[in-house]
Amino acid sequence: MQITDEIFQVGGAGFTSSEDGAIYLVHFDGHAALVDGGCGFSEDRLLRNIRDCGVEPENIELLLITHCHFDHAGGIHSLQKRLEAETVVHELDAQFLERGDPEVTAARWYGETIIPFVVDRKVKDTPEDIFLGGRAVTAIHTPGHSPGSMVYMTESAGFRVLFGQDVHGPLHPGLLSHREDYLRSLQHLISLEADILCEGHYGVYTGKRRVKDFISSFLP
Repeated sequence: MQITDEIFQVGGAGFTSSEDGAIYLVHFDGHAALVDGGCGFSEDRLLRNIRDCGVEPENIELLLITHCHFDHAGGIHSLQKRLEAETVVHELDAQFLERGDPEVTAARWYGETIIPFVVDRKVKDTPEDIFLGGRAVTAIHTPGHSPGSMVYMTESAGFRVLFGQDVHGPLHPGLLSHREDYLRSLQHLISLEADILCEGHYGVYTGKRRVKDFISSFLP
């Protein structure tokens, strides 16, 4: 699904496996990145979807992971083996992926194990600009759903595009969720005044008002 002429949804329910969180493709002037990697159950289909957008998977330079949960990062180990891409994760979530923690990654929720993998770039202080073809994709720490949850923001076609992923939560002690952090993060997301929100399970919201209303709906 085309979002702008440079951004596409290539994974998630209806695109790849029904268990997958949304996967987005960013393509700037011949340089490409994926936001999240799903569970890994439908990797071949994911790669076909990327090619259908006019991008060869081998040209993907970055795997931008929003958080450590299985439906967003379970497929990264395999993608690392097929793509020469740098994996980016917040340091607070990286530890759970590098040791394959089945509880904090929610792999047990899916009756699966998560294969550990090495995180190439551990984000610590945010906002941090990550450059793709000379253009910035800004990583922003938004804890709450997980300790190291991040969103990514970039400009495309004159729009501020926010890859917010699991804005909706959920919060659970087994995931080390933190309600107060989560509520502060929602307020931070609203303050970013994005034109387009690409969420992890609830689709794409266009227009500042629709974005704000969606995020605000999870506030008390």
